[in-house]
Amino acid sequence: MMIEIATSVLLLLGAFLMLLSGIGIIRMPDLLTRMHATSKAGALGIGLMACGYMVFYSADTSLVVRALAMVVFVLVTAPIAAHVLARAGYFVGIELWEGTIKDVIKERYDLKTRRLGSAPKRRDDEDTY
Repeated sequence: MMIEIATSVLLLLGAFLMLLSGIGIIRMPDLLTRMHATSKAGALGIGLMACGYMVFYSADTSLVVRALAMVVFVLVTAPIAAHVLARAGYFVGIELWEGTIKDVIKERYDLKTRRLGSAPKRRDDEDTY
């Protein structure tokens, strides 16, 4: 009975996070914020659903190991894939949301060499925010 309850809770939490991820795709204003919503909530939702699968099939070690490998793979690759897609989207010229406060990459990107420089050195009299 406890296994079914734990499985149900994990699956419902995972499904809820996947729903939040879907809502984020619809509600967020630009590519970068949409990717922010989908990469975090999506990866965690899939992880929770796979954990529910692991709990339900906890008697079969090979299934648990496969599900665990899937969780690790998703948690490692989802942030990297989101970063690469966001970077590619930015450099091909997607429009940022008009509410974007600061574009740090624009200050550091050289259009001639197509290289992204490091952060400029901060002055002592510069304000932080």
